[in-house]
Amino acid sequence: MSAGRRTAALSLDVYAADEQADLPISVDRWSALARSVLEAEGIVSETEVSLLFVDEVTIASLNERFLDKEGPTDVLSFPIEDEADRSGRSPDEGGTGPGSIEADTGRLVLLGDVVICPAVAARNAADHGVSVDDELALLVVHGILHLLGMDHELDGEAERMEQREQQLLSRFYRATQ
Repeated sequence: MSAGRRTAALSLDVYAADEQADLPISVDRWSALARSVLEAEGIVSETEVSLLFVDEVTIASLNERFLDKEGPTDVLSFPIEDEADRSGRSPDEGGTGPGSIEADTGRLVLLGDVVICPAVAARNAADHGVSVDDELALLVVHGILHLLGMDHELDGEAERMEQREQQLLSRFYRATQ
């Protein structure tokens, strides 16, 4: 299930896949939100992002493998690393982002993957008193911002990230409600 589209020479591709059966997911809707967030953050060409919706077993496995944390979580971001001393993907490390690759190289920037677990999102939505769609929208935006290098390890960073999430949600998600 792909929602990415390639147009002309410059493209911003968001590939989305629903690989779980817990909740029905509109991959087109969430990939459109991801694309809007990327564009608002200045990512407009030759960039590819994957948005994956997975079950609890899958996200728990990823959470343990990459973060040494037990059990399922709601969202993981895997920025594609381009540093010489690292290979592969490391989730939620506030990756270097697309600015680290020369714009004039003409190569596609593989920004990374955002992996979301709708079952965990549904539980969190109930705890937060919001709809499942509201929670999924937040997770899409949150995951994309992680790919772009934002983090929430320090209080100042967390406040900045939360503020940007709310701005983007108000502009692109709540405006379509």
